[in-house]
Amino acid sequence: MSIEPKPATSATVEANLAVLGALPFADTESFEDARRGFVTTLDPPVITGPDGRVVWDLRPYAFLDAAAPSTVNPSLWRMAQLNLQHGLFRVCERVHQIRGFDIANMTIVEGETGYIVIDPLLSTEAVDAGMSLVREHLGDKPVTSVVITHSHADHYGGVKAVVTDEQARTGQVRVVAPVGFLDHAVSENVNAGTAMSRRAQYMYGVGIAPGARGQMTCGLGIGLTNGTTTLIAPTDLITESGQELVLDGVRFVFQYTPGSEAPAEMNFHLPELRALCMAENVSHNMHNLYTLRGAEIRDAAAWSNYIHESIELFADDTDVMFIGHHWPVWGREKIVEFLAQQRDLYRYIHDETLRLAAHGRTAVEIAERIELPQSLATFWANRGYYGSLNHNVKAVYQKYLGWFDGNPANLHPHEPAESGRRYVDFMGGPDAVLSKARRSFDDGDYRWVAQVVGHVVFADPGNREARELQADAFEQLGYQSESAPWRNFYLSGAQELRHGVQKLPTTTVAPDVVRAMTTDMLLDYLSIRLNGPKAYEQSFSVLFTVTDTGEQRLIRLTNGVLVRSTLIPDHGYSAHVRLPKATLAGLALGTADLRAAESAGTLTVTGDIDSSAALFELCDKFEQSFAIVTP
Repeated sequence: MSIEPKPATSATVEANLAVLGALPFADTESFEDARRGFVTTLDPPVITGPDGRVVWDLRPYAFLDAAAPSTVNPSLWRMAQLNLQHGLFRVCERVHQIRGFDIANMTIVEGETGYIVIDPLLSTEAVDAGMSLVREHLGDKPVTSVVITHSHADHYGGVKAVVTDEQARTGQVRVVAPVGFLDHAVSENVNAGTAMSRRAQYMYGVGIAPGARGQMTCGLGIGLTNGTTTLIAPTDLITESGQELVLDGVRFVFQYTPGSEAPAEMNFHLPELRALCMAENVSHNMHNLYTLRGAEIRDAAAWSNYIHESIELFADDTDVMFIGHHWPVWGREKIVEFLAQQRDLYRYIHDETLRLAAHGRTAVEIAERIELPQSLATFWANRGYYGSLNHNVKAVYQKYLGWFDGNPANLHPHEPAESGRRYVDFMGGPDAVLSKARRSFDDGDYRWVAQVVGHVVFADPGNREARELQADAFEQLGYQSESAPWRNFYLSGAQELRHGVQKLPTTTVAPDVVRAMTTDMLLDYLSIRLNGPKAYEQSFSVLFTVTDTGEQRLIRLTNGVLVRSTLIPDHGYSAHVRLPKATLAGLALGTADLRAAESAGTLTVTGDIDSSAALFELCDKFEQSFAIVTP
């Protein structure tokens, strides 16, 4: 089986050359803006942790200092070059940004006595490196406040590099976030965390080496730092638009935008500095209404409306707009144009999808038919480097109409392995399928090859010819993709078909996320881990007392589900477990054992210890490296 990635085929070369003639590559204003205000950077561009482990290294991307090769969509190559701009940048008076030290930006506003930090990246190591440059060039001053614009980890994970729990608890440092921030930060990283982390490996190209035949940044930024993620509960919550706070002498006017790019998100304006932060509600690419790692569908109509509201609220008093990814936009006219383009982008996708659905078109049919108006399609910031038109259409359809397209033939299909065996049998066996698929490959019909050969792979995952042919098709599709996540998915799939599933480092729930989880959140996750088929014939009740919070919960196992109650009877339960919240967290997450904890004295059990232990023994432990491109 082939090991090395293969070159571009003639069909891919032709497809990528066509992109050069379709888009305004002579327009280089974005490169000028991405470099504007540069102060300094790390040399070499490497970030290490306290233990010397490298968590960020931009040196492997040196290959981008060249013209686009045939194995990369030229538009994506251009965006990768822009993403590679890194260091400390001046945005305007008293506002600077750290860019290119993580997938996101960290913004620093100079207050009267210290620094206000906006969105402290994904890891503490990245924040430490950025703040070192800030203090070296702007002065050694303390952090007085932190503003977290939304509930995605790349905008809060490094928070403990600039504020401690004690500083937040005592009010020395204020931590400002939108209401709902903590709930969504926890739910996204825990409840769906295992599946989402595995898919994120594909989306961000984890395990694929950077290169002209490999990972090409991720559209929204370069990639994810491999450092320490932390979390602190906010001290101040933003609950509505128009709410104002004065942080270290700087006036902030907030715009609350729930259900936009994140379930909990906000923009803000700095009136005295004439600066507008649009968080991640706009960026220099089309964003996701549905993200391939998996998340809630985002509301395109609400998103568009929020952007329009931003124009009406802030545009007349704004000279610069900065955002959570990419580079700023300067000048009122340019800012209004940018915001209007992105407003109309999401509205057009929303309205056209529903218009065509009303004509009876399905999600797949609409996605294949919709084209953006030329005025939207050729605006660089609307290109699909991170989100994509095809998938955003399907997201709108799913939000309103769900996954089912209304055709009874799709009401109850077989699972992929079963349907694969039937398809292959109907088509005359694997040899006949592969023979025809090779002709389609030679014709450049890689989408069809990927689809039809997938049936052979799922019918017989040991068929090396099928795996290699599908891998070849994935690879060419990746080379042609303008979307970095599409490229990463295709190339990750090709790599796993050729080499098997990589045993990448397991992503665990960060300790700070666990500490932030409430007792009920922990028990909700325990319910997810419960193996229903194993549990449904059993029935018992266990009372839990969380000793350090005083909370009590009665957990009853019935019909293969856990029912939780705060109404505590005097009797009728088989056991009473007394434990601190930290021990409950270990049990709920599957990192601790009840019998071992009882022996160690970290919990006590009154009554039947077997039923208490059985509750946790009936729960699954999740393996993150599950198969994706094979059964």
